[in-house]
Amino acid sequence: MAKYKETVDLYDDGGKLLKSGVALEKISPVTNAGVGKIIDLTKRTVAVNLGGLEAALASGKVGGKMNQVLNRAMDLSIVKDSGAIADKIKEMVQVEDGDDTKITSYGGGKMLMVEVPSARLKAAATYDAAITAVASATTLAVIDQYDIDMFNGSFIKAGVMGTYPQTMDMQGANVVGILSIPQNNEGLGYALRNVAVNQYVMMTHRNAMQGTALASTYEQAAEFEMGMAIGPFERAQLLGYAYQGLNANNLVYDLVKANGQTGTIGTVVQSLVEKAIEDKVIKAGKKGKSGFAFYDTKDPMLWNAYAAAGTLAATMVNCGAGRFAQAVSSTLLYFNDLLEHETGLPGCDYGRVMGVAVGFSFFSHSIYGGGSPGVFNGNHVVTRHAAGFGIPCLVAAVALDAGTQMFSAEGTAKIYQDTFGQMPEFKTPLQVIAQSV
Repeated sequence: MAKYKETVDLYDDGGKLLKSGVALEKISPVTNAGVGKIIDLTKRTVAVNLGGLEAALASGKVGGKMNQVLNRAMDLSIVKDSGAIADKIKEMVQVEDGDDTKITSYGGGKMLMVEVPSARLKAAATYDAAITAVASATTLAVIDQYDIDMFNGSFIKAGVMGTYPQTMDMQGANVVGILSIPQNNEGLGYALRNVAVNQYVMMTHRNAMQGTALASTYEQAAEFEMGMAIGPFERAQLLGYAYQGLNANNLVYDLVKANGQTGTIGTVVQSLVEKAIEDKVIKAGKKGKSGFAFYDTKDPMLWNAYAAAGTLAATMVNCGAGRFAQAVSSTLLYFNDLLEHETGLPGCDYGRVMGVAVGFSFFSHSIYGGGSPGVFNGNHVVTRHAAGFGIPCLVAAVALDAGTQMFSAEGTAKIYQDTFGQMPEFKTPLQVIAQSV
């Protein structure tokens, strides 16, 4: 028996129907096999930058480009010997022959993708087990491959693991995972929200709707992890995930298509309200003395899902027109401000997206000017307050940006495109999730 009465149709980034009549609970992070695979690979997969390691050892710049050990260089043909090194890594990382350990080579041996066996994660308290196992195995593999002596072994380790343990994280390392270290998470269940916007953009090859889907998947899975989707709140999160993240009923696509040529934030508000009335999500109430009619809804959770989809569509229309990511904060704010004035109903996430927008505009490019939108994440003190509905819009904006950011996606996260972005689970989540229903 279905847990929820409503069903949705899932569409791709081109407006093509992927799966119709999907029961709402079938897209849940705790039931959908596609979402499960994405989260599983996120915890188990580690990228090894052999090209970067070879260059770091040759130049003496280990632990980051700003750290250089003068007159200390090792010329090793690591990329050329990547096959042998990969074999050694697999032999050490796997728990037993035939388990789900997997190593894939990209870029002619410059990059390795290591899928750590599930047994290592099951025997661990946190997801650290993946990156520590791969880092140690890579260090030992290089030492073994080139018969490095005890006086130079630490240099190899620094090239692989960066400044760890002198720093808490692996600063300047040539092994990288999607998740940050647990110590950087701002509270219970925040690990999956601690992924930078630029990383989503690169993993999905600057596809705005695929990037949105991936970010929404991580954000909503995190909401489940932190206890925000328990009891009656589960339906609220799933509806928002469906309509904003997975383009349910083609709502986001249709709104963008209707307004993309000459539209503005205001016309997206108009289109969304018209669509909500047509779908009987809201209806006009009695007019007051001023002539203004407040709208009513019998389903505030579904209205919130529509508001979330509209917020994303407005972001695509506005930031897409200008090809700039910087306008995303003002779009989040004023789309929802206009929506609330137009309907008398709460904006996206019941006002929390507007709250995020006010602080975000200050921290990203106002007086403070701390950083470009692409370096923020759902774990950040400014953007964490919306329950999974803010970061997907940032991802769309950055995907449509034409190079206006100080910290560009290519400049900060290109390795994520070259590695994780080659896997369908990360590159095309819309299709993976729909096919797994």
